[in-house]
Amino acid sequence: MNEVAIIGVDLAKNVFQLHGAAADGSVVFRKKLSRMQFARFMAGHRPCTVAMEACAGAYHWARELAGHGHRVRLIAPHYVKPFMKRQKNDAADAEAIVEAAQRPMMRFVAQKTAEQQARAIAFRTREQLVKQRTKAVNALRSHLYEFGTVAPEGIGHISRLAEVIEDPSAFLIWIDRSAVCSLRRSPI
Repeated sequence: MNEVAIIGVDLAKNVFQLHGAAADGSVVFRKKLSRMQFARFMAGHRPCTVAMEACAGAYHWARELAGHGHRVRLIAPHYVKPFMKRQKNDAADAEAIVEAAQRPMMRFVAQKTAEQQARAIAFRTREQLVKQRTKAVNALRSHLYEFGTVAPEGIGHISRLAEVIEDPSAFLIWIDRSAVCSLRRSPI
């Protein structure tokens, strides 16, 4: 039997598809393993090249597998797609990952440390919160415009919106004592 030179892994949440190939590209094995089975299988397998798409969970598994002595190669998904030979399924994806990883000119994605990932998550979370805040302020501007109040765009003008809401000549109508229905100007 040929010795495994590369293992292509199609990552998923619960079930991973593996495609083991020899140095000449011939198929050595195809396996479908649960998350726990995969961890045990790779821990007990002789160190080799392991290729995966750079997707959710890939950086975690790259660190885990590198800890067992494997050489991990992450490939951007759009570089794997041209190597699909048949319909898209997990087994075909794992095989395409092996094909892509064996190309001499293939570009691989740099692995990230846990600290790098944590910084990226903090940045993306902050960015998302800023977008949500902007969306909420714009919605409030739009709702107040329905009642004739116009405020300039931008978060710097939120104080003008707050003044309108807190204005004693304006009042809020409550429905079910919990939800603000609309803002109405009282007659002068």
